[in-house]
Amino acid sequence: MIPTETLADLASAPGLLSRDLDDLGIRLHDDGGTLRVWSGEATTVELVVFDDTDLDWITHTLPLEPVAGGVWSVSTPLLRPGTRYAVRVDGPHAERNTFNPGTLLVEPYSRGLISRGFDDWRSVVVEDAFDWGGVAKPGIRMDRTVIYEGHLKGLSKRHPQVPPALHGTYAGLAHPAMIEHFLSLGVTSIQLLPIHAFASEPRLLQHGLANYWGYNSVNFFTPHAPYATEESRRQGPEAILREFKGMVKLLHAAGLEVILDVVYNHTAEEGIGGPRTSLRGIDNGAYYRQQDDGVYIDVTGCGNSVNTAHDAAARLVLDSLRYWSQEMQIDGFRFDLAATLGRDAAHTFDPDHPLLRAIVDDPALADVKKIAEPWDVGMGGWQTGNFGPGWQEWNDRYRDRVRNFWLSDVDYARRASAPPVGIGGFATRLAGSANTFSAERGPLASVNFVTAHDGFTLRDLVSYDVKHNMGNAEQNRDGADTNRSFNHGAEGPTSDEGILATRRKAMRNILGTLLLSAGVPMLTAGDEFGRTQRGNNNAYCHDSPLTWLSWEHAPWQEDLFAHVQRLLFLRRENPALRPSHFAKLDEHTPSASVMEWYDAHGETMSIDRWTNPANRTLQYVATSTPEHEDVNRVLLMVHGNEQPVDVTLPALDAATQFVSLWSSEDERPGERGDVFDAGQVVPLAGTSMRLFGVR
Repeated sequence: MIPTETLADLASAPGLLSRDLDDLGIRLHDDGGTLRVWSGEATTVELVVFDDTDLDWITHTLPLEPVAGGVWSVSTPLLRPGTRYAVRVDGPHAERNTFNPGTLLVEPYSRGLISRGFDDWRSVVVEDAFDWGGVAKPGIRMDRTVIYEGHLKGLSKRHPQVPPALHGTYAGLAHPAMIEHFLSLGVTSIQLLPIHAFASEPRLLQHGLANYWGYNSVNFFTPHAPYATEESRRQGPEAILREFKGMVKLLHAAGLEVILDVVYNHTAEEGIGGPRTSLRGIDNGAYYRQQDDGVYIDVTGCGNSVNTAHDAAARLVLDSLRYWSQEMQIDGFRFDLAATLGRDAAHTFDPDHPLLRAIVDDPALADVKKIAEPWDVGMGGWQTGNFGPGWQEWNDRYRDRVRNFWLSDVDYARRASAPPVGIGGFATRLAGSANTFSAERGPLASVNFVTAHDGFTLRDLVSYDVKHNMGNAEQNRDGADTNRSFNHGAEGPTSDEGILATRRKAMRNILGTLLLSAGVPMLTAGDEFGRTQRGNNNAYCHDSPLTWLSWEHAPWQEDLFAHVQRLLFLRRENPALRPSHFAKLDEHTPSASVMEWYDAHGETMSIDRWTNPANRTLQYVATSTPEHEDVNRVLLMVHGNEQPVDVTLPALDAATQFVSLWSSEDERPGERGDVFDAGQVVPLAGTSMRLFGVR
């Protein structure tokens, strides 16, 4: 932890950083431990200690005493590494309270847990020691970051080179075979779906399903035990922690970052009447957003919303982030439904919310990446572009525009004999979304993605017009209805080679756009080799081969993988493709890219060309203004019609030749290297891209 004096000096959120809220949870010392629990409305708080082997056998109960600011405390030699414990809390009966002195509750700062069912848990005292062996965080610059989003279990569950005992585990993710895949692909940062301890909803369990994704947190400090190996689970929470840290250490030693998808916006306690496992029993009125009559204000769609307008709830989130950043050496966080975290006491989003400011200002979090999913389902919940400096954001506008350009626009053009829009909006996204993110934040504020865990996979995006979610036991009502997808002539699997070839090229166009755009690219695990979920665009409840990555690939899938490798190599080698700042007209801006736009005739784009729906062809020249690398210049051709076109290379100052680097027309990327002169005509196939180096 950083010194209390440093925290007290932070002026951005003095209530949130009150010293009364320091050292919550358990702190071990020579003669046992001290437990501190916050509950502003409690009348009694009790520590319950269990037998080491029989978790129904209560061996001791001790009262906690009120100290200051709603904090209750007890010091006892009973609190030692390995102790199983819970808390019980009583308080006044009122509209917003749900106290029950008989309920055994998870202590919110627990570093270890033992599950006895989705609503029955025991906290465990852990020592938390680990030898990092001098391995440090890679500290990858944002302009060089390439995020790979995947599910911890699904990534290694079926990998033939990972030993069966490690399949789907923390140790399995760090196996040399997995690390070799990440490094050979060219990604830098592994972003894991939630690994905080979570539970499946009773409704899913009744249908024989499970919450596979993990967006249903029980506790914000404990790693999910089922992701550990059987041996670590047998040894207990301390061994699970060691396995998790060992995974991080091995990935760091390979130069790979670990980013966690964190769910602080709601918990597994669901709505009133759901499980009372922790916060609801400790101080329901403070921890959850409610109306005066106790009805929950649910802006997450999950039954409850954590009330980060309250200092204790906000501090719980901040302390969790510090723990994972410092003790677990995590490199970054992707905040699920981050707009919820920024809602004030009136439940309105505030970009200067004390918690959002504290996360950016906290010295303990200075070296971590902070990525917001900038929306929730409440009023005013769509906030893309509105988070402040220090934040990156998932850019859904980028996702939608890229899908439209390569898929739904092409579908429309087939049916209407003309495209609905031109290329102007697409070009804005390609160049870093300056219409969404301020000049102060620059293009790196945008985390570009076209697919994610939530929605169609890339292969399904080009293979299905509609979702196919009947296996989710919700009569196909769940999942997005608007996908901007296009099946290219047949719904789902087909043997039509023409349709299959068009789909493959569409995938290459989308991947080329994603990996050559300004901003931070996020690749969804499995898209590099065309993984399918058979049209299910909401596979959150399937812990099965449907969602586990398959490592047996057809030749076309190996070709697609080679394209991703090539594109990521080109991104690394060409700083013009990854500017840190937006260029300013007639000014030299370090670490920016000066952009020039030409039409198919090699002439500067006119206003009419920008706005004409019939114009779907563009040449984009980016020239870097680097601080740390050599000057670099590239030209990207984009053609968004299905009819082929001849493109004339522009005449650029001091540039005489264009070297072919990559083309989406190729089934498998070649070395290319063909050299063209300014003014020479380059034929482009329908709906295709080509990248050139300029010299």
